[in-house]
Amino acid sequence: MTGHQQHEHHPLLRVNHQDSNDHDATQLAFGASTEEASSFVGQSQPVAQSYVHKKRYQDRSTNPSLWNTKEFYFYYFVFITCVPYMFKTGHDASSESNPNYDKFKDLLSDGWFGYKVDNSDEQYANFRNNLPVLAAVMCIYVPLSHLYRLYFVPVTPLKSPLQPLYRAYFFLAFSAVYLYFMYGNSILKIGAIVTTNYAIAKLGGSSRMMPVLTWIFNLAILFLNETHQGYQFASLHESLAWLDGNTGMNRRWDVNFNFTMLRLVSFNLDYYWSHKQTRESITKEDRDKAPTTDKERVSTPAFAEDYNFVYYLAFTLYAPLYVAGPIMTFNDFISQLRYPKSIPGKTLVMWVGRLIFSLLTMEFTMHYMHMVAVSKRQAWDNDPVLQICMIGLFNLILIWLKLMIIWRFFRLWALLDGIEAPENMIRCVTNNYSALGFWRSWHKSYNLWILRYIYIPLGGSRYAIYNIWAVFTFVAVWHDINLKLLAWGWLISFFILPEIIASKVFSKKKWGSWPYYRHLCAVGAVGNILLMMIANLVGFCVGLEGVKNMLYGLFSTAQGWVTMCCCFCAMFVCAQMQFEVREAEKRRGVFLNC
Repeated sequence: MTGHQQHEHHPLLRVNHQDSNDHDATQLAFGASTEEASSFVGQSQPVAQSYVHKKRYQDRSTNPSLWNTKEFYFYYFVFITCVPYMFKTGHDASSESNPNYDKFKDLLSDGWFGYKVDNSDEQYANFRNNLPVLAAVMCIYVPLSHLYRLYFVPVTPLKSPLQPLYRAYFFLAFSAVYLYFMYGNSILKIGAIVTTNYAIAKLGGSSRMMPVLTWIFNLAILFLNETHQGYQFASLHESLAWLDGNTGMNRRWDVNFNFTMLRLVSFNLDYYWSHKQTRESITKEDRDKAPTTDKERVSTPAFAEDYNFVYYLAFTLYAPLYVAGPIMTFNDFISQLRYPKSIPGKTLVMWVGRLIFSLLTMEFTMHYMHMVAVSKRQAWDNDPVLQICMIGLFNLILIWLKLMIIWRFFRLWALLDGIEAPENMIRCVTNNYSALGFWRSWHKSYNLWILRYIYIPLGGSRYAIYNIWAVFTFVAVWHDINLKLLAWGWLISFFILPEIIASKVFSKKKWGSWPYYRHLCAVGAVGNILLMMIANLVGFCVGLEGVKNMLYGLFSTAQGWVTMCCCFCAMFVCAQMQFEVREAEKRRGVFLNC
């Protein structure tokens, strides 16, 4: 249950696609009905244009500040006492004095100042170990890109389709070199898949079968990549076996290809929808203007001449965003080449500072507590119940922190290149009490992609109950094809339903005048937080069996029940603080909708 948006309808994963210059709530509602969004195949207009763009109603009324009330003084006391104790408990769960230490100590390595560091998360370890190389590549790329832009790219916007996008040629040339060093001869496999997808788009054109073939092909590639783990040239013909000898810095090119698959779908569907409303059909006055919002960059089709193979490759293989995103649409990418965005130096300095701070926070956490190693070995036998709770909580915090660091690094690289991709993490993981709001703020660029290319084409909120399962099944398969993530996707779909139901039954319109309505919302928020923790522990930490063991340890003893009651009270206080944070944002005119 959300605390301040009970009066609103709750279509799944509604995203606030805000402009870069304000915090307007104007958005593409992740829940457009079928009257607003035409069917996936054979629609008369492109999905992004097939419904009326309007501001979804938001409660922008503000309440007096509660920060200086007696109630919140008590909450401050709880925070001051509980948060340090939580860190100490997490540390105790993985310290050398813990009886389970021998079970996971082999996963630890030597760190700074004689401390052990938990670098056992394979995804983050790969990024951390290669960070000096990535930083060096970025430092080479950015000056070269700006020099090329200075000497070869016109300063004025390129308003005519006859004006080539010269930067695309630099992007493509550098990406080819970059991907060769990254994946070696596997770049040929990437090229074959990307070319086949382009052929589907161009041969299909405006045919109703083109989107269908696009999805069939790209989903098949996901499954084949997983099954064959990147394929071997020798499996095609023994005479090609020598090509398997050069795999570059990263043998598993197929792991990162999941992001490429999203760009392939984006190009094909943007191209398909451009046949329904071409750029040329827009009046010349509007056509010559730069899009004024991020939403317009996404929804306005490019010129017909822009849907060519060179620009397609430049978008698909764009080096700064290739490995991990954030995800952009083809229309947005081309729009930023034709009408470059001005990114202030202050913003760039801020992003560098935020990235450095995040990296240092991660290093401190990895040295101070070893939660990933503990969860890998499920080394919590006979641990106090509270320690088990902290193992689960800090695992989720570390997942959020590592992903935020990775996405911020690559987004910073793109920002330094003059390309602004959506920001993925717009709230701290511990500042979420709504399941719906959580998915709007976590991996936001992916959320926007799902909205545009899956949810709305499937009919939006009119079929929300069915679309929830389709969306999260795809999300699970896209992440990795295994039972654990499928269980995660289905749990998320199931756990969203209570919030949707509660937000209708206990709407602000009906209950808002009740003096204790805010506290009722906080109780619902605690339920949401617990359900989100369970689902994410299943999907990304310890799996179904691990969560079952954790829950058994929590609820099989009287001590466990007492601990859970204390945790409930602490999360209740946390929810109240989160409500007031959002009220303070509204008083400043900030409406993030999550």
